[in-house]
Amino acid sequence: MTRSKGFVAAAIVIVAVAAFGVWWWIVGPGPMAFASGSTVTLADYHTADPTGVPAELANADQIKRGEYLARAADCEVCHTAPGGAAYAGGLAFSLPFGTLYSTNVTADKETGIGDYSNTDFLNAVQRGIRRDGARLYPAMPYPSYTYMTDADALAIKAYLFSLPAAHAANPVDKLAFPFNQRWSMIFWSWFFSANSRFPPNTAESVQWNRGAYLVEALAHCGDCHTPRNLAFALDNRKKFAGAETAGWHAFNITSDKGAGIGGWSDDEVSAYLANGHARDHGTAAGPMGEAVDHSLTHLSQSDIRAMVVYLRSVPAIATPDQPTTSASPAPASPAEGNAHADALGKKVFQEACVSCHDWTGVSAISPYATIAGARAVNDPKATNVAQIVISGTRRLTPKGVISMPAFGAAYSDTEIAAVANYVTARFGSEPSKITEKTVAELRSETAR
Repeated sequence: MTRSKGFVAAAIVIVAVAAFGVWWWIVGPGPMAFASGSTVTLADYHTADPTGVPAELANADQIKRGEYLARAADCEVCHTAPGGAAYAGGLAFSLPFGTLYSTNVTADKETGIGDYSNTDFLNAVQRGIRRDGARLYPAMPYPSYTYMTDADALAIKAYLFSLPAAHAANPVDKLAFPFNQRWSMIFWSWFFSANSRFPPNTAESVQWNRGAYLVEALAHCGDCHTPRNLAFALDNRKKFAGAETAGWHAFNITSDKGAGIGGWSDDEVSAYLANGHARDHGTAAGPMGEAVDHSLTHLSQSDIRAMVVYLRSVPAIATPDQPTTSASPAPASPAEGNAHADALGKKVFQEACVSCHDWTGVSAISPYATIAGARAVNDPKATNVAQIVISGTRRLTPKGVISMPAFGAAYSDTEIAAVANYVTARFGSEPSKITEKTVAELRSETAR
């Protein structure tokens, strides 16, 4: 009997250890677990508070602070449909299992959040639970916003409620079964959302902690730049190693010197965050361009510098499919250069592109239009090159609006694939082989 009990006890221990191992592997580390040192609650952190607004706004009222924090959290981009009222929702997110729409977060009491109490708002932002008890999908980045303090979240609420209420009914989501079962998010949240406020790291500087709060709790950079696991949760073992999102390639932003930003200077990283452009590294477009124009460019220089400090500390992860960027201009003559003999791609480039981008890839019109050295043209998948040709881009730069027209309606999938392959071959370090089928898929994935 004793031996039998021993076997049972051993079996229970083995099963428990195995279950813990599976749980640990599925859940993975938290977004700031890479840093050494111990963490404490904000109440026990007796240095300068890394949350809230920068020193320049320390004496501002709650609405003004909320405006800054809403910018930092990039709320407007996702909650505003093309041509719609700000924050009135309706933006479509094309997912592998259907279409999800952002909701109206204005103070309208019928279609928005005008009836939300402070507790209701905190539940939605930090825990992913609506006022009616329904669960939100992680397209709303509550697993990142959970690190936001109550004071900051409620300042955002005060700002939203200060804006004109827009009566705009929320579109019905079109999700396939079983993904249309919101109740299942209870279990997803239990595994993948910490439901915990920001924990400062006592081994790191105040500036690092401020950068961590901005990057992780507010700007939620990982939602685009970190790959996801099979459960659609962030895989922080590959933190900031790059991922595909909304039909665009969000690049590696770890400290890797080849594929990441380890070879960039602090000034270059700051310039890219603040203005969406860094010389010899290219110009932001797509979702990153939106994040810069509607969020990051509105942050203080001290906050941008804090973000750079934090990003520099993220361990390097090499991504072999993203080669080291080549920044050398191509020859001025179209007859020369490292470009394969793709007559169609060259023809489209000559018709639609060369007047702005030049045969060298160095634009005489604007540095924002220079493509020599851009990460997009060095991507062997040519994802972003194709997307920019399809959708165009419009950037709100310090010198005014810079735009490139969309050519998606003017050129076929075959022609767009050909010009994308020509561009990567002429200006990048490795030619792409994107196909018309992939271009068709990219068209369908682009929500904006």
